[in-house]
Amino acid sequence: MASRTELLEEDTLRCWERDQAQLKTEVIEQDTEEWQKSSSFAGLGRVGGVDLSYIKGDDTRACASLVVLSYPDLEVLYEDCCMVSVGAPYVAGFLAFREVPFLVKAVQRLEEREPGLRPQVLLVDGNGILHHRGFGIACQLGVLTGLPCIGVAKNLLQVDGLANDELHKEQIRDLQSGGDTFPLSSTSGRILGMALRSGAKSTKPVYISVGHKMSLQSAVRLVHSCCRYRVPEPIRQADIRSREYIRKHVEAASAALPQAERVSEDTDSEH
Repeated sequence: MASRTELLEEDTLRCWERDQAQLKTEVIEQDTEEWQKSSSFAGLGRVGGVDLSYIKGDDTRACASLVVLSYPDLEVLYEDCCMVSVGAPYVAGFLAFREVPFLVKAVQRLEEREPGLRPQVLLVDGNGILHHRGFGIACQLGVLTGLPCIGVAKNLLQVDGLANDELHKEQIRDLQSGGDTFPLSSTSGRILGMALRSGAKSTKPVYISVGHKMSLQSAVRLVHSCCRYRVPEPIRQADIRSREYIRKHVEAASAALPQAERVSEDTDSEH
């Protein structure tokens, strides 16, 4: 007989499956903005990046980070880091339900504080339609915020016939220059994303997929134009700043705690 906890988890999973299927119908896989039609993305001035970094050894406490960079200069215009308590369990294929609520709130805070810095597109550390059910974290964030979103993953999600096998490794070796790509095709032949070699020094590709309101072709061009290193700068800056926030505000406080306790004990022993 299933325990109460198991029944609750089953109920939660059913809700997630229902919500995911409903939200998936709202995904737009084509360009919707005027700036996307330009070969140089003329009219694009603000590119956002999001990240969630967990405290080492604790998968329930994390720092949600949103940055907005100027485009094409890629200078940081805005940053927001916030410690969050992650209560939802991790279930493969449903990462968005664990993390997206905090990222949506970060976008909402930006819209309240600095509406003029609202990003015109978001780059997300994760997948879009390259997903178990075709609706990854970049899709969910895009649909819930209404912003164009692009999924940029560092590792290949092995779904629908995609595999990190010898053929895939050979395709990676054939990427000779920065900007070189190859398609990620499902067993049915549908292109789920593209592998991109970010630069001449990047031997490992990143995996790009449509999140919302942007075509794959435009997504690949934009991601490549945002790369100073392997990971595009908006995501890289969000990751750097979230980890630094944890180091300064959480780990530093934890490191100071034993010392404070020792001082208290020393004080008590004097009386």
